Amino acid sequence: MKKLKVGIIGCGTIGAAIAAACCKELAGSVDLAAVSDIDKDKANALVKALKNKVPVLGIDELIRKSHLVVEAASASISAKILSSCIAAKKDYLVMSVGGLVGKEGLLAMAAAKGVRIYIPSGAISGIDGLKSAMAGTVTSVMLTTRKPPKGLEGAPYLKKNRIDLSKISGETVVFEGSAEEAVKGFPQNVNVSAVLSLAGIGAKKTKVRIVTSPEYAGNVHEIDIRGSSGRITTRTENVPSATNPKTSALAIFSAIATLKSAASSVRVGT
Repeated sequence: MKKLKVGIIGCGTIGAAIAAACCKELAGSVDLAAVSDIDKDKANALVKALKNKVPVLGIDELIRKSHLVVEAASASISAKILSSCIAAKKDYLVMSVGGLVGKEGLLAMAAAKGVRIYIPSGAISGIDGLKSAMAGTVTSVMLTTRKPPKGLEGAPYLKKNRIDLSKISGETVVFEGSAEEAVKGFPQNVNVSAVLSLAGIGAKKTKVRIVTSPEYAGNVHEIDIRGSSGRITTRTENVPSATNPKTSALAIFSAIATLKSAASSVRVGT
Protein backbone atom coordinates (compact mmCIF):
# COMPACT_ATOMS: atom_id res chain seq x y z
CA MET A 1 0.00 0.00 0.00
CA LYS A 2 1.33 3.41 -0.98
CA LYS A 3 2.15 5.69 1.93
CA LEU A 4 -0.03 8.73 2.59
CA LYS A 5 2.01 11.93 2.27
CA VAL A 6 1.02 14.29 5.06
CA GLY A 7 1.85 17.97 5.41
CA ILE A 8 1.29 19.73 8.75
CA ILE A 9 0.52 23.44 9.07
CA GLY A 10 1.12 24.66 12.63
CA CYS A 11 3.97 23.38 14.77
CA GLY A 12 2.56 24.04 18.23
CA THR A 13 1.43 21.43 20.75
CA ILE A 14 -1.00 19.58 18.48
CA GLY A 15 1.01 19.87 15.27
CA ALA A 16 4.16 18.67 16.98
CA ALA A 17 2.38 15.65 18.46
CA ILE A 18 0.87 14.70 15.10
CA ALA A 19 4.28 15.08 13.42
CA ALA A 20 5.86 12.81 16.04
CA ALA A 21 3.15 10.21 15.47
CA CYS A 22 3.74 10.35 11.70
CA CYS A 23 7.41 9.56 12.29
CA LYS A 24 6.78 6.81 14.84
CA GLU A 25 3.59 4.77 15.26
CA LEU A 26 2.12 5.80 11.88
CA ALA A 27 5.41 5.51 9.96
CA GLY A 28 4.29 2.29 8.25
CA SER A 29 1.42 4.01 6.44
CA VAL A 30 2.24 7.74 6.61
CA ASP A 31 5.11 9.80 5.25
CA LEU A 32 5.59 13.26 6.80
CA ALA A 33 6.13 15.31 3.64
CA ALA A 34 6.63 18.77 5.18
CA VAL A 35 5.77 21.11 8.04
CA SER A 36 4.96 24.82 8.05
CA ASP A 37 4.51 27.56 10.63
CA ILE A 38 4.35 31.34 10.61
CA ASP A 39 7.17 31.10 13.16
CA LYS A 40 9.95 29.41 11.18
CA ASP A 41 12.08 28.99 14.31
CA LYS A 42 9.31 26.88 15.82
CA ALA A 43 9.08 24.77 12.65
CA ASN A 44 12.86 24.27 12.54
CA ALA A 45 12.91 23.32 16.22
CA LEU A 46 10.24 20.68 15.58
CA VAL A 47 12.17 19.18 12.67
CA LYS A 48 15.31 19.06 14.81
CA ALA A 49 13.43 17.31 17.60
CA LEU A 50 11.98 14.76 15.17
CA LYS A 51 15.46 13.84 13.93
CA ASN A 52 13.95 13.29 10.48
CA LYS A 53 14.83 15.09 7.27
CA VAL A 54 11.51 16.89 6.95
CA PRO A 55 11.43 20.11 4.90
CA VAL A 56 10.03 23.36 6.30
CA LEU A 57 7.92 24.91 3.52
CA GLY A 58 5.47 27.70 2.84
CA ILE A 59 1.80 26.74 2.90
CA ASP A 60 1.28 26.65 -0.88
CA GLU A 61 4.32 24.44 -1.52
CA LEU A 62 3.40 22.17 1.39
CA ILE A 63 -0.07 21.65 -0.08
CA ARG A 64 1.42 20.76 -3.47
CA LYS A 65 3.69 18.11 -1.95
CA SER A 66 1.02 16.49 0.23
CA HIS A 67 -1.81 14.03 -0.28
CA LEU A 68 -3.45 15.18 2.94
CA VAL A 69 -2.95 18.53 4.69
CA VAL A 70 -3.30 18.80 8.47
CA GLU A 71 -4.24 22.19 9.91
CA ALA A 72 -3.13 22.71 13.51
CA ALA A 73 -2.62 26.46 13.37
CA SER A 74 -5.55 28.78 14.01
CA ALA A 75 -9.26 29.27 13.36
CA SER A 76 -8.33 32.53 11.63
CA ILE A 77 -6.79 30.64 8.69
CA SER A 78 -8.43 27.19 8.72
CA ALA A 79 -11.06 28.19 6.13
CA LYS A 80 -8.44 29.83 3.90
CA ILE A 81 -6.33 26.66 3.96
CA LEU A 82 -9.43 24.64 3.09
CA SER A 83 -10.01 26.86 0.03
CA SER A 84 -6.42 26.25 -1.07
CA CYS A 85 -6.80 22.49 -0.58
CA ILE A 86 -9.99 22.47 -2.65
CA ALA A 87 -8.25 24.36 -5.46
CA ALA A 88 -5.35 21.88 -5.36
CA LYS A 89 -7.68 18.88 -4.89
CA LYS A 90 -5.90 17.77 -1.71
CA ASP A 91 -7.59 16.15 1.29
CA TYR A 92 -7.74 18.13 4.52
CA LEU A 93 -7.76 17.34 8.26
CA VAL A 94 -8.83 20.40 10.24
CA MET A 95 -8.30 20.96 13.95
CA SER A 96 -9.47 24.60 14.21
CA VAL A 97 -13.03 23.68 13.30
CA GLY A 98 -14.46 26.93 14.64
CA GLY A 99 -13.03 28.67 11.60
CA LEU A 100 -15.47 26.74 9.38
CA VAL A 101 -18.62 27.82 11.23
CA GLY A 102 -20.54 30.13 8.92
CA LYS A 103 -18.49 28.91 5.97
CA GLU A 104 -20.07 25.51 5.58
CA GLY A 105 -20.42 26.18 1.86
CA LEU A 106 -16.75 25.29 1.55
CA LEU A 107 -17.57 21.76 2.68
CA ALA A 108 -20.08 21.44 -0.17
CA MET A 109 -17.45 22.75 -2.60
CA ALA A 110 -14.97 20.16 -1.31
CA ALA A 111 -17.50 17.37 -1.83
CA ALA A 112 -18.17 18.57 -5.39
CA LYS A 113 -14.42 18.46 -6.13
CA GLY A 114 -13.94 15.04 -4.53
CA VAL A 115 -11.82 16.47 -1.70
CA ARG A 116 -12.16 14.61 1.59
CA ILE A 117 -12.45 16.65 4.80
CA TYR A 118 -11.53 15.00 8.11
CA ILE A 119 -12.83 16.59 11.32
CA PRO A 120 -11.62 14.80 14.48
CA SER A 121 -14.05 14.57 17.41
CA GLY A 122 -11.48 16.37 19.53
CA ALA A 123 -11.85 16.64 23.30
CA ILE A 124 -15.37 15.18 23.48
CA SER A 125 -17.12 11.84 23.19
CA GLY A 126 -20.50 11.17 21.62
CA ILE A 127 -19.98 12.34 18.03
CA ASP A 128 -20.64 8.80 16.76
CA GLY A 129 -23.97 8.71 18.61
CA LEU A 130 -24.97 12.14 17.30
CA LYS A 131 -24.16 11.17 13.72
CA SER A 132 -26.27 8.03 14.09
CA ALA A 133 -29.13 9.96 15.69
CA MET A 134 -29.10 12.41 12.76
CA ALA A 135 -30.29 9.57 10.50
CA GLY A 136 -33.56 10.11 12.37
CA THR A 137 -34.68 13.37 13.97
CA VAL A 138 -32.61 15.31 16.51
CA THR A 139 -34.57 17.98 18.36
CA SER A 140 -31.87 19.42 20.64
CA VAL A 141 -28.12 19.33 21.32
CA MET A 142 -26.72 20.95 24.46
CA LEU A 143 -23.05 21.26 25.40
CA THR A 144 -22.02 22.26 28.91
CA THR A 145 -18.33 23.02 29.19
CA ARG A 146 -16.62 23.47 32.56
CA LYS A 147 -13.16 25.05 32.58
CA PRO A 148 -10.92 26.68 35.19
CA PRO A 149 -10.56 30.45 34.71
CA LYS A 150 -7.07 30.06 33.24
CA GLY A 151 -8.53 28.02 30.40
CA LEU A 152 -10.76 30.94 29.36
CA GLU A 153 -8.26 33.77 29.58
CA GLY A 154 -8.24 36.16 26.64
CA ALA A 155 -11.67 35.19 25.27
CA PRO A 156 -13.21 38.09 23.26
CA TYR A 157 -16.63 37.52 24.89
CA LEU A 158 -15.21 38.05 28.37
CA LYS A 159 -13.42 41.24 27.31
CA LYS A 160 -16.50 42.62 25.55
CA ASN A 161 -18.73 41.94 28.57
CA ARG A 162 -16.07 43.03 31.08
CA ILE A 163 -16.10 39.73 32.94
CA ASP A 164 -13.15 39.66 35.33
CA LEU A 165 -12.15 36.03 35.86
CA SER A 166 -10.00 36.94 38.88
CA LYS A 167 -13.13 38.02 40.78
CA ILE A 168 -14.93 34.70 40.33
CA SER A 169 -14.90 32.80 43.62
CA GLY A 170 -17.30 29.92 42.95
CA GLU A 171 -19.03 28.02 40.16
CA THR A 172 -20.25 30.66 37.67
CA VAL A 173 -22.00 30.48 34.30
CA VAL A 174 -20.14 32.98 32.10
CA PHE A 175 -21.91 32.21 28.81
CA GLU A 176 -25.17 30.75 27.52
CA GLY A 177 -26.11 30.87 23.87
CA SER A 178 -25.74 29.19 20.50
CA ALA A 179 -22.64 27.42 19.25
CA GLU A 180 -22.40 30.13 16.59
CA GLU A 181 -22.08 32.75 19.32
CA ALA A 182 -19.74 30.58 21.40
CA VAL A 183 -17.30 30.10 18.52
CA LYS A 184 -17.09 33.86 17.99
CA GLY A 185 -16.81 34.71 21.67
CA PHE A 186 -14.46 31.89 22.67
CA PRO A 187 -12.49 30.98 19.50
CA GLN A 188 -9.67 29.29 21.41
CA ASN A 189 -11.78 27.65 24.10
CA VAL A 190 -14.83 25.76 22.81
CA ASN A 191 -13.74 24.31 19.48
CA VAL A 192 -15.76 21.22 20.42
CA SER A 193 -19.00 23.18 19.95
CA ALA A 194 -18.12 23.63 16.28
CA VAL A 195 -17.56 19.88 15.89
CA LEU A 196 -20.94 19.19 17.49
CA SER A 197 -22.60 21.71 15.18
CA LEU A 198 -21.19 20.22 11.99
CA ALA A 199 -22.07 16.67 13.08
CA GLY A 200 -25.56 17.62 14.21
CA ILE A 201 -28.20 20.31 13.86
CA GLY A 202 -26.00 23.29 13.05
CA ALA A 203 -24.35 26.14 14.92
CA LYS A 204 -27.50 28.23 15.28
CA LYS A 205 -29.50 25.44 16.95
CA THR A 206 -26.76 23.80 19.03
CA LYS A 207 -26.77 25.28 22.53
CA VAL A 208 -23.70 25.96 24.64
CA ARG A 209 -23.22 26.75 28.31
CA ILE A 210 -19.78 27.67 29.68
CA VAL A 211 -19.16 27.40 33.40
CA THR A 212 -16.00 28.27 35.34
CA SER A 213 -14.72 28.03 38.89
CA PRO A 214 -11.29 28.40 40.52
CA GLU A 215 -12.01 25.00 42.09
CA TYR A 216 -11.98 23.22 38.73
CA ALA A 217 -8.80 21.22 38.10
CA GLY A 218 -9.44 20.44 34.43
CA ASN A 219 -11.88 20.66 31.52
CA VAL A 220 -15.18 18.76 31.53
CA HIS A 221 -17.55 18.54 28.57
CA GLU A 222 -21.12 17.25 29.02
CA ILE A 223 -23.36 16.66 26.01
CA ASP A 224 -27.12 16.09 25.97
CA ILE A 225 -28.71 14.95 22.71
CA ARG A 226 -32.45 14.34 22.29
CA GLY A 227 -34.47 13.13 19.34
CA SER A 228 -36.41 10.29 17.77
CA SER A 229 -33.69 7.78 18.74
CA GLY A 230 -34.01 8.66 22.42
CA ARG A 231 -31.61 10.55 24.68
CA ILE A 232 -27.81 10.42 24.60
CA THR A 233 -25.71 11.93 27.38
CA THR A 234 -21.92 11.92 27.62
CA ARG A 235 -19.40 13.34 30.07
CA THR A 236 -15.73 13.70 29.20
CA GLU A 237 -13.21 14.71 31.86
CA ASN A 238 -10.09 15.82 30.05
CA VAL A 239 -6.49 15.47 31.13
CA PRO A 240 -4.40 18.38 29.82
CA SER A 241 -1.50 17.85 27.45
CA ALA A 242 1.82 17.47 29.24
CA THR A 243 3.28 20.34 27.21
CA ASN A 244 0.33 22.76 27.11
CA PRO A 245 -2.36 22.94 29.83
CA LYS A 246 -4.77 24.68 27.42
CA THR A 247 -4.80 21.65 25.11
CA SER A 248 -6.55 18.42 26.08
CA ALA A 249 -4.61 15.22 25.56
CA LEU A 250 -7.73 13.64 24.03
CA ALA A 251 -7.84 16.31 21.30
CA ILE A 252 -4.32 15.30 20.26
CA PHE A 253 -5.12 11.59 20.41
CA SER A 254 -8.27 12.20 18.38
CA ALA A 255 -6.25 13.85 15.61
CA ILE A 256 -3.77 10.97 15.52
CA ALA A 257 -6.59 8.40 15.47
CA THR A 258 -8.31 10.25 12.60
CA LEU A 259 -5.08 10.35 10.61
CA LYS A 260 -4.58 6.64 11.25
CA SER A 261 -8.09 5.97 9.97
CA ALA A 262 -7.48 8.10 6.88
CA ALA A 263 -4.44 5.97 6.02
CA SER A 264 -6.26 2.69 6.64
CA SER A 265 -8.66 0.64 4.55
CA VAL A 266 -10.58 -0.45 7.67
CA ARG A 267 -12.76 1.97 9.65
CA VAL A 268 -14.55 1.19 12.90
CA GLY A 269 -17.46 3.23 14.17
CA THR A 270 -20.03 5.53 12.59
